[in-house]
Amino acid sequence: MQNNILNVLKKEIREMFRDKKSLAMMLIIPILIPFIVLGMSALFEMQVNLDISEYNKIGFNYTLSETEQEIINTLEIDPTIATEEELKEKYNNEEINLYILKNDNNYTIYGNDNEITTLSSILAESYLNQYKEYLQGKYLETSQVDPNDVLNIITIQKEITASDTFFASYIINYAFLFIIMAITVSATYPATDTTAGEKERGTLETLLTFPIKSRDIIIGKFLSVSLSSIITGVLSLLLACLSLVAANHIFTIYEGMNLMLSPPAFIFSLLVIIAYSFLISGLCIAIASRAKTFKEAQSALTPITFISFFPGMIAFMTGITSNLVLSIVPFVNFTLIFTDISNGNFNYLQIFLLIISTIIYIALVLYVIIKNYKSEKVLFNA
Repeated sequence: MQNNILNVLKKEIREMFRDKKSLAMMLIIPILIPFIVLGMSALFEMQVNLDISEYNKIGFNYTLSETEQEIINTLEIDPTIATEEELKEKYNNEEINLYILKNDNNYTIYGNDNEITTLSSILAESYLNQYKEYLQGKYLETSQVDPNDVLNIITIQKEITASDTFFASYIINYAFLFIIMAITVSATYPATDTTAGEKERGTLETLLTFPIKSRDIIIGKFLSVSLSSIITGVLSLLLACLSLVAANHIFTIYEGMNLMLSPPAFIFSLLVIIAYSFLISGLCIAIASRAKTFKEAQSALTPITFISFFPGMIAFMTGITSNLVLSIVPFVNFTLIFTDISNGNFNYLQIFLLIISTIIYIALVLYVIIKNYKSEKVLFNA
């Protein structure tokens, strides 16, 4: 049995490394990850370091007091005083970024939801809050109350560690999601070629004439596709780590942070990637083995790329945290566990459940594939 599996594995590996498309999928796709990491970091940097002149043009439908003018000068706001109708026209013509309308003591900020308006609204709210504090202080002084006793009744401090910053967490997790996508893409082509491709070429019938059990054939094919996926995953992780280190030194938004995974985090991340590689390889073979042609198999495998990527992305974007139940949910569990690992949180029970559940899923998938290979209807497109 072991010799049969080894012989099938050698055959598949030999064919895989001879195939330029398989090599391209395995080795070239990971090269895109540094471009993604550095490109997204450059985009973050551009957003954070956007010149204030790009979003500081704010309109007002009332005359600014001397105090308001001082606040505006401090915040570097470029004010435009005009009527409501004139402000609307200027805003539509993109002469101002947003405008504030005053009705008695009610102030309303108007603008559309976009990046520039968001930054402008932060400036506008800062101006209004500072002016409100000034008016509150004057009122308390008039009432012979020390403003410090009321306005500073509590003290607020921030202690945010570098690992908890938004951009650092965002770029590390998205690097992992693209690793997942790279592994998935890498698994689809060899899985298609070794199943539907062999049917089209007629080599599958020849292989089945040998005194080899279907189980040995499947395990050999599964291990060869898994090897391709693991190579892609390991290479992707190494390139992602190198690109994160480069981004750490190039971009000021990561100043004072350490984007590099610690040695334990790297090892556990590698374990998660290997587990995912085995799972996705089995799923790809299971789907492709039921296809009649190479093209049909490729079409059937296209959705799995999105299925593997989006659950993790949605979990990250919505702030879902890992737990014992989610640690056994396919696709989501890999992203959640990696997020914990990258933050230095090693929940060994959840990691154990991820590994055990993945092994169970792989066993079920292999059972289905072996059953398919014993069916003449599936094998010979009957």
